[in-house]
Amino acid sequence: MKFKNIITICLLVFCVSLFGQENNTVVDVFNKQPLNFNGEKGSDTEAHTLQSGRIVYKKVTVPNFPNGTDVSIKLTVRSNGDRWDKSGSCFVVADPKLISILDVSKGNKKFPKDSFKAENHAGIVVGETYQPVVELMRFMTPFGVGFYSDNRVKYRRPVYIPSWEKQVVWEHDISQLKDLVSNTFYIGVWIDSWTAEGYNFDLQLSYTNRARKTLKVLPLVNSIPYVNGQPIPDIFAKEPLVHNFNLNKNAKNVKLYYITTGHGGHSGGDEFIKIKNSVYFDNALVLDTIPWRDDCASFRRFNPTAGVWIKKDSAAYYEYKTQKRAVKVIEERIASSDLSRSNWCPGSSVKPMVIKLGDLKKGEHQLKIKIPATPVDGDKLNHWLVSAYLTYEE
Repeated sequence: MKFKNIITICLLVFCVSLFGQENNTVVDVFNKQPLNFNGEKGSDTEAHTLQSGRIVYKKVTVPNFPNGTDVSIKLTVRSNGDRWDKSGSCFVVADPKLISILDVSKGNKKFPKDSFKAENHAGIVVGETYQPVVELMRFMTPFGVGFYSDNRVKYRRPVYIPSWEKQVVWEHDISQLKDLVSNTFYIGVWIDSWTAEGYNFDLQLSYTNRARKTLKVLPLVNSIPYVNGQPIPDIFAKEPLVHNFNLNKNAKNVKLYYITTGHGGHSGGDEFIKIKNSVYFDNALVLDTIPWRDDCASFRRFNPTAGVWIKKDSAAYYEYKTQKRAVKVIEERIASSDLSRSNWCPGSSVKPMVIKLGDLKKGEHQLKIKIPATPVDGDKLNHWLVSAYLTYEE
């Protein structure tokens, strides 16, 4: 009897697995697509480039999934010769009927005045006719993965890494954004590359067709300077970002998704110092945290061209001849990719912080983000890349 039960269970598991596979929809949006500054554009005739090739986007059509679905995004990045770590963002245009960074980059539209903050910071917040793009994934390219993953940099490779990785792959569950990535939409990738070699990448979306509630999405803030004319966003060093907006209807189970990374790659820059992020919603403090990652050494295998220096250290070891423990001075490699940073590592993606806000009444609400950041000073380009959006049920 027990044997028959086991067989029945196994058959059920197999059928469920098979059924799930048959209902999965996988969309390969980009495949080995170049992204660079005034370099190769690639052969994909449906891919469009902006900002001299630093943005690549495409119009995509997928099923509607009327009963809802899980959605995941998979992004693979390889260096084409750019040896540096760079900020990156995969985004979706929330409402093509409104002005977006695509319209502004093409020169068809200008950022409306109600999208400005701190005088000259354009396109930061949602306005009556403009919406900032919604980030599907924030990421940071590693130093030179792929192009330099060979013996040309073998003397930088620590003994604990058998070989350099050939690419870096990130995968996120973005089911909360299903409403934006079904039917027909525009999806794009931006990397802050300033070399003609740049990178190439693959982008894939997967849908399970599993029934689940579809949420509404309201973009609020995005400080990433995707477009020419948007300055380095040191806005938080000048003043807190305060944004008033309206909900047209009552909203249930509201969540605030908040993505933040600090930058300024120099000694004492915002990339390398701990700075608190305080987020207020309707004057209530809902998030008070220091975004920080101290596990960057775990990404060493993705960073063949990271700067390396030697540091003397004392190491304890076992001496077989004397059968005693001893201490000796050794020299160890330290790579710039190992250093702790403001919520990111070279080769990492950045997941949103999620804050539950409960139910909200229709009408005016306020988001306030306070970061006591460091201003831009000459070539010390301190800034914070911050984006935020709401999800809710009507």
